[in-house]
Amino acid sequence: MTKQALPPQQGGQPKPTAPPPPPAWRHWLWPVAIGLAFLLWIVLPAVHTSTPTNLTYSQFLSDVNVHQIKSVTIQSDGKASGALTSGHDYTTVIPVQLAGSSLLASLEAAKVSIVASTPGTSFGSELLSWILILGFPLLLIGLWLRMSKRAGGALQGAMGVGKARAKVFDAERPQTTFADVAGYEGAKAEIVEVVDFLRQPERYSRVGATAPRGVLMVGPPGTGKTLLARAVAGEARVPFFSVAGSSFVEMFVGVGAARVRDLFAEARKRAPAIVFVDEIDAIGSRRSGSGAFVANDEREQTLNQMLSEMDGFDPAAGIVVLAATNRPEVLDPALLRPGRFDRQVTIPLPNVGERAAILEVHCRGKRLDPDVDLMVVARGTPGFSGADLANLANEAAIVAVRDNREVIRAADFDAARDRILLGRRDGSNVLLPEEKYAVAVHEAGHALVAALSEHADPVAKVTILPAGQALGVTEQLPLVERHLYGEDYLNDSLAVRLGGRAAELTVLGQGSTGASNDLAGATDLATKMVREFGLSKTLGPVGYPTGGSVFLGGGGAELSSRPFAEATQAVIDAEVAQLLRAAEARAIDVLSSHRLQLDSLVDLLLDQETVDGAAVYRIAGRSVPTETGGAVMAPQRAAATDASSGVASDGQK
Repeated sequence: MTKQALPPQQGGQPKPTAPPPPPAWRHWLWPVAIGLAFLLWIVLPAVHTSTPTNLTYSQFLSDVNVHQIKSVTIQSDGKASGALTSGHDYTTVIPVQLAGSSLLASLEAAKVSIVASTPGTSFGSELLSWILILGFPLLLIGLWLRMSKRAGGALQGAMGVGKARAKVFDAERPQTTFADVAGYEGAKAEIVEVVDFLRQPERYSRVGATAPRGVLMVGPPGTGKTLLARAVAGEARVPFFSVAGSSFVEMFVGVGAARVRDLFAEARKRAPAIVFVDEIDAIGSRRSGSGAFVANDEREQTLNQMLSEMDGFDPAAGIVVLAATNRPEVLDPALLRPGRFDRQVTIPLPNVGERAAILEVHCRGKRLDPDVDLMVVARGTPGFSGADLANLANEAAIVAVRDNREVIRAADFDAARDRILLGRRDGSNVLLPEEKYAVAVHEAGHALVAALSEHADPVAKVTILPAGQALGVTEQLPLVERHLYGEDYLNDSLAVRLGGRAAELTVLGQGSTGASNDLAGATDLATKMVREFGLSKTLGPVGYPTGGSVFLGGGGAELSSRPFAEATQAVIDAEVAQLLRAAEARAIDVLSSHRLQLDSLVDLLLDQETVDGAAVYRIAGRSVPTETGGAVMAPQRAAATDASSGVASDGQK
């Protein structure tokens, strides 16, 4: 058994620990004591005071005559009290009309001690007067204490503005483990090796190996970078500091650098430790170049401090930094050099096997029907990230609940996938009869060109039910998950994209606005073929790629306003137009030579509204393509706009 490395002691003294929080009952001591004192103040006098005897006026006169009254105190309102010769007290009420000289003469004759007084104030009146007297000063004192406390809190916040806002997982860690992270065995192996280095440093020190300073996880959004970090926190037996990159940046200059110093100072106290910085591009962006006059902004100061802490004059020993980002192209080169982030772990979109494993994790606790094959579902979701698959499993459960079922069927996963890709599906009654016919012609053109093209992805399903912005959809199957695309595949993809417009020209004799999305996608693909892929014989093997993030997609600003000459742009436009015209002519030729099959598919769509891919191939007179082993792949994401896109969605509502 190996011994875990202990954190170094500072100055030979034991590491100070924070005192435990006071128990909650201590906050009630003062209120209980004040209430008890007030109760005793009221109760004790009543306990020690004897109850006086209440005499009527007649009894009072009779006791005066027999010399039983020792003293009397007469108030102006007629109330009287005093002491009897027996030692007991008494009270009585003397009518004001009778309290004259005759009564006084009788009292003097009986040798009674007489005292005259005015009515005293009651306890409630005294209490109210004291409240009024003391309430205003107490209110002023309370307001002053509140304002001073608030000012002290603001001062404390200003004094502690440089404190790092890191969440520390030490004794209590997240419940996520590596068993919850399906797939990515290579990425997990690299990170587990770092954790093992911190647990058992002597194994590596015997060989002379040193721990990597940092591991940078890069990949598209939703692939599980933060989940992997949570799993590290759950598996690690060392303190784990988790902080977001945006928490270092504030409006005050120098706050970010101070928080970085504080974070690494706390990590040194608990070393060996792991520091996880999520979205590190918030502070690690590339610094100003030579064209900048001043490079002293808050973000650059924070980055400089991070560089110094990771591998500066006094490097942090026993600390490994994990970081995650989906924008590695914007990070500063000094942050990525060896000695800081020694390893870069790419976490790509999962493949078929990894998607099946991820679906199995997200289906834990869900009741699945025996007809659900997660491998088939995984085949139908190429391009889905781990977050997309989690959403798919949840949407399938919602579909089952909507049908008042507790068991999820395979059809629920299909409906959930269509809901995610295409949006909510409406009934066909939203279309006019002539619009419904035009949509059927359009989708039949897409499907038939795809079925008759040798290198195109096979057809999975055709529908003329509106969904989201699309009036109809033709879904295609990738038999394999492609990573490289040949020119023949790209040309067939162009023909399929323009197949809907070609069908409209062939059957209706005119085009429509339903092909706008197809034209945009085909133009984008043709432009990439000419500008980036070097597939134009006229332009030659040159590439002018567009900017944008590697993993976020969506394109971005080009390298310059125009990275090529006007003449080059004219050649690019001519080549793109030539590719699109050739693809359209090819699609029209295919549909014209198979007009009977096109009409049959249109009639079937008008009758059933949704047609399976097998019916399309039966009408086209071709067998359904299958991969080795006979398993038919499922459609890929409709949202893809690159060369791998195999779904044609048409029309705008």
